[in-house]
Amino acid sequence: METVNILIEALPYIKKFHGNKIMIKYGGHAMIDAEAKSSTARDTVLLKYVGMQPIVVHGGGPEISRSMNKLGKEPQFIEGLRVTDQETMDIVKMVLVGKINTEIVANIGLHGGKGIGLSGKDNHLLMARKRAPQVIIDDKTGKEKTVDLGLVGEIESINPEVIDVLTSNDYIPIISPIGVDERANTLNLNADTVAGDIAGHVGAEKLIILTDVPGIMEDPEDPESLIKKVNLDEILELIDQGIVKDGMLPKVLTCINAIQMGVSSAHIIDGRVKHSVLLEIFTKKGIGTMITN
Repeated sequence: METVNILIEALPYIKKFHGNKIMIKYGGHAMIDAEAKSSTARDTVLLKYVGMQPIVVHGGGPEISRSMNKLGKEPQFIEGLRVTDQETMDIVKMVLVGKINTEIVANIGLHGGKGIGLSGKDNHLLMARKRAPQVIIDDKTGKEKTVDLGLVGEIESINPEVIDVLTSNDYIPIISPIGVDERANTLNLNADTVAGDIAGHVGAEKLIILTDVPGIMEDPEDPESLIKKVNLDEILELIDQGIVKDGMLPKVLTCINAIQMGVSSAHIIDGRVKHSVLLEIFTKKGIGTMITN
């Protein structure tokens, strides 16, 4: 009976979201642990088989840093953004497109899904421009200085045609956060931003960001302080109060942007929890933080 009750609880959500696009941003534990990678892929395929249209964007920062270290190149970050010279860009492409993307596609296929790997270069999916030099405060001198991040990009435009073609033919697009500029140069993009912007452009019902924390918490040290549901006005207050800060801030700003572009709800959930995507979508309680308009 417990199994039956679970199915009955899921039915209204299956009906409500049938045929809708669901953007899932893979990150954290869900991309590192082998069992978690397989489980997350299986859950994504399940969404497809109950009538939804999942789309995946993945990051790969830790894997890129590991590969750089193996090749004798030290990763550099400024304000959380990777300094990307041409050699680093080659490593980024190798890891994101050649390794992580193909692994996710293979796991999707293992569980009966039709995964297709893409990068932002395919059919001009993600047109970008080079990010302007950053003005930062020098830790040693306390003075402002200007630094060039190299081949780090900002999204200029999105062409969702290839995604619409794939989802309408029952494929699951798996997207690497790499963009291209008007001269065909490759640019490194923030994966959270890519997921949020694409979600808005394809009319996704939900944006789900997998992280390594339970969600937005009033006290980062206390999982019991998890904020289950919050609207845009309330989330802006949490930012002003300094409750949303550090690594959580860019993820929340991505969610805000996606909702302002028409996504119905954005979710920040713990990818370390088994079947977290299913629990968030198909149960009344959910497991993370849901942000709505």
